Amino acid sequence: MDSAHERIRKRRNVIVVLPAFNEEACIGRLLDKIDEAMFEAGLSFQVIVVDDGSTDRTAELVQERAAQMPVTVVRHEKNAGLGAAIRDGLQAAMNAAQDDDIIITMDADDTHTPGLILRMVRMVSEGHDVVIASRYQPGSRTLGVPMFRRVLSYAGSLLFRIFLPIQGVKDFTCGYRAYRTAVLRDAMREYNDRFIDQEGFQCMVDILLKLRKRHLLFGEVPMILRYDQKAGVSKMQVGNTIFRTLALIVKRRFQG
Repeated sequence: MDSAHERIRKRRNVIVVLPAFNEEACIGRLLDKIDEAMFEAGLSFQVIVVDDGSTDRTAELVQERAAQMPVTVVRHEKNAGLGAAIRDGLQAAMNAAQDDDIIITMDADDTHTPGLILRMVRMVSEGHDVVIASRYQPGSRTLGVPMFRRVLSYAGSLLFRIFLPIQGVKDFTCGYRAYRTAVLRDAMREYNDRFIDQEGFQCMVDILLKLRKRHLLFGEVPMILRYDQKAGVSKMQVGNTIFRTLALIVKRRFQG
């Protein structure tokens, strides 16, 4: 009899999308971890790295890994922002995927642990349409994040749960997610170019808010966020992100 890992591997392919901007300090290490985690889980996979106008060796390091693992690069000549990187990465993933495959999005700065992918894939196999690696589930841990950032993130989570609740979701902003491909494909057909029309970090929130209308089954798994492994400073402009996220709450709450 086939093992659970073998049954998952035979049925589905997992496509990992990594939006990356100047991540030469950690992209190679992260790809090695993904390769190891997928091998241990027995999952068939490929990785798509969207190099969003990097001026360092990000793309070169990804190309070096292509000899040992299934990874490709989508290049932006100029930095276009997270929204454009996620949009193009998801489109490339859907072009390569079957409807029952699973698309994973992760940060490229090595703060998200690839070992969690198997658990997320299992939840999709059990019937979930979207699975989020959450900082607000029992068993989650956050290492290396300044207290004020943690407070801001939790406050944002409360606002979304109050004004735009989604059953099964507490963490609206984390970009570490698993999607059933058919779910994204249907949403992109409906919204067309408007599915991802936010430029900054708030694009991840907006994806959930648009999927919210489709009566899907959302779930979460506890995540260990390893911000202590991040090389360099965060690329998020905190003040700008807060303003744009609040504006997004108002827009989606009253305009849809």
